[in-house]
Amino acid sequence: MGVLKYISKAWKTHEAPDVQKERLIQWRRQPVTLRIANPTRLDRARALGYKAKLGVLLVRQKVDRGGHTRPSWSGGRRSRNMSPRLNLRKNYQMIAEERAAKKYVNCEVLNSYFVGKDGISYWFEIILVDRTHPSVSADKNFSWIADKRGRAARGLTSAGRKIRGLRQKGKGVEKARPSRRANLRRL
Repeated sequence: MGVLKYISKAWKTHEAPDVQKERLIQWRRQPVTLRIANPTRLDRARALGYKAKLGVLLVRQKVDRGGHTRPSWSGGRRSRNMSPRLNLRKNYQMIAEERAAKKYVNCEVLNSYFVGKDGISYWFEIILVDRTHPSVSADKNFSWIADKRGRAARGLTSAGRKIRGLRQKGKGVEKARPSRRANLRRL
């Protein structure tokens, strides 16, 4: 069994909860968006396309749990603002990807993975690729991302495709493609 299988097995069985607890205590004190040198979960990062090379960077993003409903209005009575509170149809992972992409404007989100949670926060590590870096354009695995813009914002990452219902094919999901909105607008 290779080293990545052992890492994956350790994350699945939660063999060292005290190590994870210490890690979360440390992460709470750090900034919300933090660039990191090495992945916390090397097995997941490598599976999702991470390579330790120039032009590929990792960001740990913290997202507060809850708060998916629209905030209540403040002051004054205006019926337009007093509509029922809407539920945001985004998962925490997609929100984390969007925030990291907003912070690093010259990079595109390749993928992301979960690294931890506590009572008030989720943490995700996001793999970002610098579109303009020469080593990225020379690598056939990353060169396709050079002409992409706003993948996270348009729901084209794995987390975004999950929300849009594009993980399934065939019976039961006929109305998911090309998108829910496009399907409704058909004649």
